[in-house]
Amino acid sequence: MMPLLNDHLISLLIAVPFLGIAAILLVRGDEWARRIALLSSLAGLGLSVTLWRAFDPALPGMQFVERADWMPTFNIAYAVGVDGISVLLVLLTTLLTPLCVLASWQAITTKVKAFMSLLLLVEGAMIVVFTALDLFLFFMLWEVTMIPMYFMIVLWGGPNRIVAGLKFVLYSLAGSLLLLAGILGLYLNAGQTFDLQAMAGSQIALEAQQWIFAALVLGFAIKLPMVPFHSWLPDAHSEAPTAGSVILAGVLLKMGGYGFLRICVPVLPEASVEFSPYILWMSVAAILYGGCLALAQSDLKKLVAYSSISHMGFVTLGIFAFNQEGVQGAVLQMFNHGITTGALFLAVGLLYDRTHCRMISDYGGLHKPMPRFVVFLAIFSIASFGLPGTANFVGEFLVLVGTSYASMAMVLLAMGGIVLAAAYMLWMLQRVMLGPTSDRWALLRDLTTREILTLAPLAIIVFAAGVYPAPLVELLANSVGELIASATALATGG
Repeated sequence: MMPLLNDHLISLLIAVPFLGIAAILLVRGDEWARRIALLSSLAGLGLSVTLWRAFDPALPGMQFVERADWMPTFNIAYAVGVDGISVLLVLLTTLLTPLCVLASWQAITTKVKAFMSLLLLVEGAMIVVFTALDLFLFFMLWEVTMIPMYFMIVLWGGPNRIVAGLKFVLYSLAGSLLLLAGILGLYLNAGQTFDLQAMAGSQIALEAQQWIFAALVLGFAIKLPMVPFHSWLPDAHSEAPTAGSVILAGVLLKMGGYGFLRICVPVLPEASVEFSPYILWMSVAAILYGGCLALAQSDLKKLVAYSSISHMGFVTLGIFAFNQEGVQGAVLQMFNHGITTGALFLAVGLLYDRTHCRMISDYGGLHKPMPRFVVFLAIFSIASFGLPGTANFVGEFLVLVGTSYASMAMVLLAMGGIVLAAAYMLWMLQRVMLGPTSDRWALLRDLTTREILTLAPLAIIVFAAGVYPAPLVELLANSVGELIASATALATGG
């Protein structure tokens, strides 16, 4: 039984959310929909942990590969597999989904079946994106992720949800069209195949690489988002329901960074090296610009949203440093950012459910009525600016080490982003937690058992990954090393 499970583990992992959707559609009652969504997402988490435990980081190449002809006329196949990078992002996806279900248990009271179905749909689509070895399959499910997020925003969002939803869709469609153009360019120039592994070994002319790279980078930059393609993000975050914000910041943004790692760097290595100085400086600009914007915010959700722009700047900075430390740090930063920023959005959402207020200036003295909440908020806030001993520190440190081989000036400027992060997070904590307690919030209810169970796993991971990151580092080491070695060899003609 176990060999059979291992042979189809990824397909089973993909199938579980879609089976959960089918079960939700067959039952009556909102409570059953919530229970099925929670059980399905926990089953997915269990399978992803099984995948992680069964994955051998010492082996080169993709593991658990499954292939089946889909449209052989066009060389399109159902092809999935994982390396260390994929395993980490699948783990992140399946970890955040059940926590989103728990966070939405009482917050979502209308169209519950539809909401839970959309959560499972976006989970299943993201798992396919992170495991696809066929570029056509990758693009199809990339597009599918846009649909549930749009409906989450416009049906369960805030007062400006329609504008935010349309902005999200228009930016996403623009990025998708550029991505499609780049994929078609790859298909025509890489032997008319959508097989990512075959593409990585093809020799594409430099001029073609440059045009294809430009199209793909713009598509991934919008999703990431990189400055100046970021303006859709704060609106989408501020209007989305809590679960939508967590999925958007925790996982969907990582699709852009994953696209750089899975397509641009291995398939277009010469163009990646040629354009890397520009992307490195754009990354430094994003780190500082996002930090300055976050420092200027008076809205809790927008502060966390703008901080994501700054943090994702570290991801592209590490990727295009083109060395082991930089890329490994970038992948760890994607995972750690998903944990800490997802947790911050959960915490802000739990507070908003009680007060229906997001203005920082309206709070103060919450340490008295909500001491348990304040503890969690403080943990995730200090983790967000990379305090040593927390998860973000490890990723940012490796990114800075990798960047130092390219430019010490970039390192010093990027460290300014960390200082800004400490400033806006500590400023927010001071105004929300400390001072006299307003009569308006004196009787606020502290976290319930369900809410503690939602936040506690993320707090544990924050410290576990910060104090002992070895399991995550070892998971990535060979996969990142192989990626960098093959890309460098192709770029230099070796």
